[in-house]
Amino acid sequence: MAARERLKSNEDPPKTFSPPCVPEKCSSYCYEMAEFRYRGRGFTTQDVLYIRTLIAAHPGESRRRLSQKLCEAWEWKQPNGALRDMVCRGLLLMLDRAGQIDLPAVKFVPANPLVQRARPAPVRIDTTPFEGRVDQIGPLQFAQVRRTPEEPLFNSLLEQYHYLRYQQPVGEHAKYLVSTQGRPIACLAWSSAPRHLGSRDRYIGWSAEARRRNIRFIAYNTRFLILPWVRIENLASHILARMAARISEDWQQMYGHPIYFLETFVDPERFRGTCYRAANWVLLGNTTGRGKQSNSYVPNRSIKQILGYSLTKRFRELLARVA
Repeated sequence: MAARERLKSNEDPPKTFSPPCVPEKCSSYCYEMAEFRYRGRGFTTQDVLYIRTLIAAHPGESRRRLSQKLCEAWEWKQPNGALRDMVCRGLLLMLDRAGQIDLPAVKFVPANPLVQRARPAPVRIDTTPFEGRVDQIGPLQFAQVRRTPEEPLFNSLLEQYHYLRYQQPVGEHAKYLVSTQGRPIACLAWSSAPRHLGSRDRYIGWSAEARRRNIRFIAYNTRFLILPWVRIENLASHILARMAARISEDWQQMYGHPIYFLETFVDPERFRGTCYRAANWVLLGNTTGRGKQSNSYVPNRSIKQILGYSLTKRFRELLARVA
């Protein structure tokens, strides 16, 4: 089953935080409070009071514009220079619900494309058996198909033939269609890595601050599909090795930064991860089985193996940097 080794479930330990200990609404700036954190950034009483002042100074602005103004004032930006608008809006909503600020009423609720998104439509392709050896089938073509005319084909193949079906990724991601002799034979999906994975974090040895800064340098293999009519020995491990040789350069072109480390999950109740191990991926440990939405320490899903692959010998040094 080496040709069908694929993961896949997006495990991530639960995010928990206490409501910010901010003072009751008032005009005084003399209160002091312990710093609280939200999405890796620290906040104090003075920050909350500044937000109240900003809202009061722009009574006609929407929540979106207030969030953008706050990001600009604080220079709160993503590594690519874009404002952290959605993260900031989450902070404002949290403070509003905690009764520490008064956001203006919602003016417009846009349709959520992820909720209303239609499932990928089936496609007709050649499904006759495709057999042989890796050295006999001709050169493999790797195409990054995100935002290309071939993206619907990629989505449809995962929807039809991967046991987890297609899932729309968020954040930085890439979609690869592997073909030979004019026929697609495999699909690989990559996305931003989960923020918290204990086994991975211990393997890398980075601090919480380094993880917050450098998590973007890790790519997470969310889907790996060898189409079911393809029977080629060692194809899966060969594809993984070829993928590892090019993904960092592709990521640099798409998102302006390289990749130093790859990771994936394997469900041991279904697969053995043979193709990953054959491609020199190493076992980092296991997930907790709780998922990012869990509010307890009781596992609520199958425990996955975490496998990783370093793209440079200096990955620990590069990922641990905080300067």
